[in-house]
Amino acid sequence: MRFGGPVLKPFSNPEEWVRNMQELGYNACTFPLNHTAPISDIDAYTAAAKEADIMIAEVGVWNNPISSDVEEAKKARRYAKDQLALADYIEAACCVNIAGAKGDQWDGPHKNNWTCFDEIVASVQEIIDEVKPTKTYYSLETMPWIYPYDADSYVELIKSIDRERFGVHLDVINIITSPYAYYHNGDITRECFDKLGHQIKSCHAKDIILSGKLTVHLDEASPGHGEYDFNVLIDCLRKMPGVPMLMEHMSDPADVERAAAHIKGLIGI
Repeated sequence: MRFGGPVLKPFSNPEEWVRNMQELGYNACTFPLNHTAPISDIDAYTAAAKEADIMIAEVGVWNNPISSDVEEAKKARRYAKDQLALADYIEAACCVNIAGAKGDQWDGPHKNNWTCFDEIVASVQEIIDEVKPTKTYYSLETMPWIYPYDADSYVELIKSIDRERFGVHLDVINIITSPYAYYHNGDITRECFDKLGHQIKSCHAKDIILSGKLTVHLDEASPGHGEYDFNVLIDCLRKMPGVPMLMEHMSDPADVERAAAHIKGLIGI
C-alpha cells in the first residue's frame, strides 16, 4: 500500500528529502517543487523518488479557477495548466485542485457555489484540453460546500466533463458534514469506492471530531484523534493497489510521527 504525508524536517536536496520520508515510513509523496523550479531540480527530485521506490502521488494546484474575479480566475487556470504539465512530465499519479468558490474565500462556502456546475465543467475541460496529459490525471478534491460534495455529485461531474484524463481525488473527511455522516463514515467511504472505483487516483488521510456545541460543530483532526474508520479506508485501498493515501494539514513534527505510526500500525507495516 502506498502511504505518505507531510515532510516537516528541513531538506536542501533530493537525498535529504528522500531520507526524511524514509524515516517516517513513507512510500508516496506530494512533489515538493512547482513548475517554476529549474528543470534540473525537477529531474533530480523525480529521479531520487523513483530510485527510492517512492510514488509521486500528487502535484498540487490549490487555487480558484472559477473565481468571480475574472483576472484571478484566468491566472488560476494558467497555473493549473502549468502544474498539470509538470505532473504529466514527472508522471505523478494526479494533479489535484479544488473546483474553486464564488466568495471572497477561495475555498470557502458561498450561496453561488451551487449554481456554477457548468462553469466548473468548462474550467476543467479547458485545463485538460490545453495540456493534453497522457501520463497523469487532473482531479478535484471532494469538498463540503461545492462540487464534488459526495460520490453522486462526483459521478455527475465525471460524466459532464467527459475527459479520459479527469480523475478522482477523494477526501472523505471533507464530505462528512452531519452527525449521521459522522457516525456512518465507514458506509460513506465504501459508497465512494463503490461508485468511483478505478477513477480514484489519490486520497487524503485525516480524522474528524464531532463536539457537543450547537448547532453542529465538526473539526478536522490528525489521524488517530477522531472517529474516522481508517480500517474501512485501508480495506478499500487494499483492493486498489497503487492508489496512494496521504496525510495532510499537520504542522507539528511529533504529531506527524505519531499519526504515521498509527496508520502504519493499522496497515501492518
